[in-house]
Amino acid sequence: MMGIDNVMNLGEMLNQIARRYPDAPGFIRSGREHSWKEISMRVDSVAAALRERGIRKGDKLLVHSRNNLPLFESAWVAFRLGAVWVPTNVRITPTEAAYLGSSSGAVAMLYDEGLDHYVDAVREASPSLQTVIAISQPRKGELSYDQLLDEGRALHNAFRPAEVTYHDPLWFFYTSGTTGQPKAGVLTHGQMAFVITNHIADLMPGLSQHSRSLVLAPLSHGAGIHALVNVARGAACILPASDKLDCDEAWRLVQEYRVDNLFTVPTIVKMLTESDAVDRYDHSSLRHLIYAGAPMYRADQRHALNKLGKVLVQYYGLGEVTGNITVLPADCHESEDSPNAKVGSCGYPRTGMQVAILDDAGNQLDTGIDGEICVRGPAVFSGYYNNPKANESCFKFGWFHTGDLGHLDEHGYLFITGRASDMYISGGSNVYPREIEEVLLSHPAVTEAAVLGMPDAKWGESGYAVIVTTAEVSDEQLLAYLEPRIARYKWPKRFVRWDEMPKSGYGKIVKKQIRALLEERQEVA
Repeated sequence: MMGIDNVMNLGEMLNQIARRYPDAPGFIRSGREHSWKEISMRVDSVAAALRERGIRKGDKLLVHSRNNLPLFESAWVAFRLGAVWVPTNVRITPTEAAYLGSSSGAVAMLYDEGLDHYVDAVREASPSLQTVIAISQPRKGELSYDQLLDEGRALHNAFRPAEVTYHDPLWFFYTSGTTGQPKAGVLTHGQMAFVITNHIADLMPGLSQHSRSLVLAPLSHGAGIHALVNVARGAACILPASDKLDCDEAWRLVQEYRVDNLFTVPTIVKMLTESDAVDRYDHSSLRHLIYAGAPMYRADQRHALNKLGKVLVQYYGLGEVTGNITVLPADCHESEDSPNAKVGSCGYPRTGMQVAILDDAGNQLDTGIDGEICVRGPAVFSGYYNNPKANESCFKFGWFHTGDLGHLDEHGYLFITGRASDMYISGGSNVYPREIEEVLLSHPAVTEAAVLGMPDAKWGESGYAVIVTTAEVSDEQLLAYLEPRIARYKWPKRFVRWDEMPKSGYGKIVKKQIRALLEERQEVA
């Protein structure tokens, strides 16, 4: 049976929108609006200049930048060239950036102001790096982004995007590397076309050119996927002026631009809704506040719903599945517990995706039985770049294995118990930290909690609960609170109180860092 291997270059999406809504805003920051026509022209100018300078289909473009217009544009430049976009989290160290540059085989690098020492680290580790582009002032031997814009202006009208197939890579989505070195998940043109369509259908139905999206997370990862979805419908992205979260500025922008959607992580939702600023501005335009990266603790969920109304949308999905595993839509978010609320669930399978709970032998487990969460469907990535061992491990029995543990209820809703790597065994019993953390966080004095299994001479492992509190609360009071709510064998052996939790660049509590700090501070008995 014959078919067509070629698919639309995903970069065409930007140009389609630029033709449809040329004068509408596409990117807004500090009151400056950039139209879709302007963005499209800039992207094709830079792409044309880079093609003239030898950047070809399949080449890797490493980007190390804070959120800004060139970072946003660089994805489309890479896509249209048929190159691979390799964005970093700007908060990583130069050594980590050097690893991303060398492991990806980057031939070009775009970097932001004041980050030239990252370029030096990448150069040292990456013999393939030939072209370096500065967003601000270039150093000797480097190009400037503005120079490329100027070079390509005469060429942009004649520029045509590279021909691509479904499986041609467009984005190396690096995992956060909580264990071992980060791995490059390969996202492709065909796969991402499905992901974008699915996000519109399942997360933001009704998205249009009149919509506005507030960007409160790095465009290098989940917020970048969200930005692509908004571009697909001509919805403008709005960036705060500040690189750090400013809750007052965020809510002011929601009011000023009638923002109807934003993507973030649960810790940021918590900060936004606990800030006094939430009551100072009109946020009635908000329709979809989408959170992912971790389930939201019930106490925080209730608070956010009481402040904002029924606008929360949760999705669950790793970078390897580009967020496309489950969705818990707004109508399943209730401030009061009820059967419809599906408290503790991360939702049902996304359209076109299948979720199963498997045991170690690959057998599907019955309703309510915990096992590994596995998924298949068109959103699953094509594998890790140059990592056959990791691919062999994650693709087994015809499924992608997430490494997360959970179960399905009788209606097909998924409940995550925890990471397989988070589970610990105390006295022969499996203990899942997530369950204990949920109960601790429902205590009025506890604002953050992380439970870890630490070595124990008697029990093999025992639980340590690191907590952040707003008021003094004794160990005895906490145990008394746990007593009617959780089995005694799951109780933490020790409570450790810190002023703040270490978090990743994406706002997630990082247990690897917590474990290291516990040992470093000699807080382990």
